[in-house]
Amino acid sequence: MTNQNTIQEKIAKELEEARATCDLTGSNSAECAAAWDAVEELQAEASHRKQAKPKNSLEQYCDANPDADECRVYED
Repeated sequence: MTNQNTIQEKIAKELEEARATCDLTGSNSAECAAAWDAVEELQAEASHRKQAKPKNSLEQYCDANPDADECRVYED
């Protein structure tokens, strides 16, 4: 199971809890707002994880060996 699947499961669980909380306390309650905030935070984290791309082998090598010939950057 990947991290993305795990976070999607957490989002689904929080969605259910938010709906249940809002049904019990009313849609204008502080508890309802807090429950939906938790859902939004998880969704933002999922989005952030999708955007973060893993480094390729050259990038990893250059992180470890910044002075290597292959890692030199020339500016015009």
